[in-house]
Amino acid sequence: MADELPINERITVPGGALRVEAARAGGPGGQHVNTTETKIHLFLNLEASTLHPAVLRRIRDARGGDISRAGELRVTCAASRSRHANLEEARARLAALIRAHLVPPKRRKKTRPTRASKERRVSGKKKRGQVKAGRRRVNRDD
Repeated sequence: MADELPINERITVPGGALRVEAARAGGPGGQHVNTTETKIHLFLNLEASTLHPAVLRRIRDARGGDISRAGELRVTCAASRSRHANLEEARARLAALIRAHLVPPKRRKKTRPTRASKERRVSGKKKRGQVKAGRRRVNRDD
């Protein structure tokens, strides 16, 4: 169980919805890396969180591969050699991820190409066709 995670002035994820696991980080580093667990996996239980269902749906749509069958979103950090720094970075990443999905994406307005853009496209295609036609073998019968 971890401390609660403030997202903004109105939203806070309760500590009961968060779980932290430490693991050995990979890569070079000598004897130190083989003995210390500095890599952090921060798990957010989406069902136990107090987030709005629409926010949860947007997170699931965007980060489906990072969500386990148990419904936990995983954020991993192994950027630092310090477990505490990695934990703070993972918490910051999770808060930023949730903040990014609080606001619904803007709906796309359908647009139509202008007449001038259609004409430019067609004239470009005709010009390209003429270039290709100039490469053809000349027929002597015509």
